[in-house]
Amino acid sequence: MRRPTLLLASGALVLAAAACAPANDTSTSASGAPSAAGSAAADVCAKESLKLTTPGKLTIGTDKPAYEPWFKEDDPANGQGFESAVAYAVAGKLGFTRDEVAWTVVPFDSSFAPGPKQFDFDVNQISITPSRAKAVDFSQGYYTVKQGVVALGGTKFASATSLAELKDAKIGVQAGTTALEAVRSVIQPGKDPSVYNQQVDAVNALKNKQIDAIVVDLPTAFYVTAAQVEGSKIVGQFAANSGEPEEFGLLFQKGSPLVSCVDKALGELKSSGELAQIESQWLTAAAGAPELK
Repeated sequence: MRRPTLLLASGALVLAAAACAPANDTSTSASGAPSAAGSAAADVCAKESLKLTTPGKLTIGTDKPAYEPWFKEDDPANGQGFESAVAYAVAGKLGFTRDEVAWTVVPFDSSFAPGPKQFDFDVNQISITPSRAKAVDFSQGYYTVKQGVVALGGTKFASATSLAELKDAKIGVQAGTTALEAVRSVIQPGKDPSVYNQQVDAVNALKNKQIDAIVVDLPTAFYVTAAQVEGSKIVGQFAANSGEPEEFGLLFQKGSPLVSCVDKALGELKSSGELAQIESQWLTAAAGAPELK
């Protein structure tokens, strides 16, 4: 009479054990293959899983004009220039072909303004800063940048070897840039800098001798002297701050789920050496400017 009781007890224990097991515990199959849950986690960055502005297309924003050496011939879609090449390299890591990338015009100062974005990410020499990160998200840095000072050759400021020698200069700079912050906090000129809505306006002011110098990202400074302002020269380079290095990052709408996937892509480009090769191809001259202390 005791044997049926033992069988009933054993059955109860089996049911209890089953009730305590996770409902979707499929970490491995009987053959040791990854579970459904593990595959889902692995596939979050798969092309078909990405949440995009336009389904099937990776939409990338940048300003117009798109200046060298970041882009070539004012055409981000041609894959030439440092940032165009970086954008397509990231797109490739995410699984997109060239014809699946769409470019859209986004003015520099509106890219990091609060609110919804009509792009998946923006690439436009945008430095990662705490104040901007309150309104948008950034990828990890893809380029460490310094500021460059450009002056007309033959002027007293063209021969400056220190930041102190620029304090009397009338300096032009684009609004909303870290270059403007660097002029005010690092150079600290006696005259407030002349601020222009567009970089080209600052360049033209220098060309017309309305200002003594301009401050721009160092690679841009090389383009200014080579192609935009005849007779100009790079006075030197300096860091925007004495703490963490200034880095450019790809910019996203706040809360974008793409950030982690793009970070993964950038990490792969760095570890493989491809990002360094792109930098070497398009920004080789930037290392040669003298340091201004």
